[in-house]
Amino acid sequence: MARVSTYLNFPRNTEEAFKFYQSIFGGEFTRGGIARFGDMPPMEGMPPLSEEDKMLVMHVELPILGGHILMGTDAPESCGFHVNAGNNVHINLETDTREETKRLFDALANGGKVTMDLQDMFWGAYYGSCTDKFGVQWMFNCENR
Repeated sequence: MARVSTYLNFPRNTEEAFKFYQSIFGGEFTRGGIARFGDMPPMEGMPPLSEEDKMLVMHVELPILGGHILMGTDAPESCGFHVNAGNNVHINLETDTREETKRLFDALANGGKVTMDLQDMFWGAYYGSCTDKFGVQWMFNCENR
């Protein structure tokens, strides 16, 4: 089922932030809890991770109010990220079909900037990201093949 969530990037304190949010909203982390950078397979073109970076949060999600899902990740500079106020929030669209994903991606990227082309990812999703012509950041995640 399609859903929309908010995705937050942190410089290296995602786990601390999400434990704080969990203390306020309650609930449990979903989809297997906290996934770490050390859990992902090596990817071509990515530098090897330090032991410290392997412990960083790759993905976490917490249901908050009204079925809304708050998601987050650490975005370490060692992996090429630079978190600043304004680039640390994305609207995440989880679509039902690849066709819907492509249609929305192309429409929102038109006049904006593609930050990651749509592609099949190791977690089993068809994924991509862009910034629209108004500066809003979008992520697309379709798990239906």
